[in-house]
Amino acid sequence: MLKSIGQGLGNETSRLILRRLGEALITLLLASALSFAIMQLAPGNYLDNLKADPQISLERLQELERQFGLDKSPVEQYFRWLWQIIRYGNFGTSFVYQRSVASLLWERVPATLLLSLSSILLTWGLAIPLGIWAAVTQDRWSDRLLRVISYIGQGFPSFITALLLLFLAQSTPLFPVGGMTSLFYDELPWWGKVLDIGWHLILPTLALTLTSFAGLQRLMRGNLLDVLRQNYIQTARAKGLPESRVIYVHALRNAVNPLITLLGFEFASLLSGAFIAEFFFNWPGLGRLILQAVTAQDIYVVMASLMMGAVMLIVGNLLADLLLKWADPRIQH
Repeated sequence: MLKSIGQGLGNETSRLILRRLGEALITLLLASALSFAIMQLAPGNYLDNLKADPQISLERLQELERQFGLDKSPVEQYFRWLWQIIRYGNFGTSFVYQRSVASLLWERVPATLLLSLSSILLTWGLAIPLGIWAAVTQDRWSDRLLRVISYIGQGFPSFITALLLLFLAQSTPLFPVGGMTSLFYDELPWWGKVLDIGWHLILPTLALTLTSFAGLQRLMRGNLLDVLRQNYIQTARAKGLPESRVIYVHALRNAVNPLITLLGFEFASLLSGAFIAEFFFNWPGLGRLILQAVTAQDIYVVMASLMMGAVMLIVGNLLADLLLKWADPRIQH
């Protein structure tokens, strides 16, 4: 019997994944077409910035226009770009850097993932236990203190938090002002390099964590309080079950479902959510590269970054659905 149930769940999961993959292809196609169309609505193109330079000849501008395909219509440009991806896996060449877009992005992805993952782990590692503690100790001094902290955290915009932490770094020798490594990084042993990157990682991670922690902690507290008021929780207590079992087995399992859905969106923001911290702390990630690409109208870099974000969103939602099914088998997709 258990074997047949497992096979049924496995078949259902396989059908869900296949259906989502089909939907993902259509979504990516529509998202890419819409993004390309919106970018074409912006006045001018990358070459307009070069035309103001008297050292660049008209012949060179025409050569660059042919090289980048800017002499073609927007529709033809889009389908040429799409065909390159389908046939060769080539996302085009960066106008600014004169390099493959894929290689350019993959140079920056590890730094952004390191910062984003560190922030998510710290945020969830603090917010979930403190949210549970606040719900269990409702209206006591600990709950009131956490509510004050969460109100302050939500009231501070992320760029203000980054500025305050940057001011702290400039005022004390405890933390580096910016960057990912020190000037003497290459001379350090491997463990010294790890510590050096970790030292530079502290303030950018805090800048991202402090603002997102407050909302997540309040959400965990509110969800658990709602569940603790349900009739089946009162029944479990009336049967004499230990309070720890009532909270951490029966109540928490239902209270955590909305957070699993939220985790899918957190996964989607791994490559884009660290922009402000990267900008203020000069962290060599995707955020600064994408901002420069948008400013310079480096179309293919912007398009590739948008497609990466769309893929992460689709994968994040799929993972959230699978985790929800695992956490609560009663949920039907």
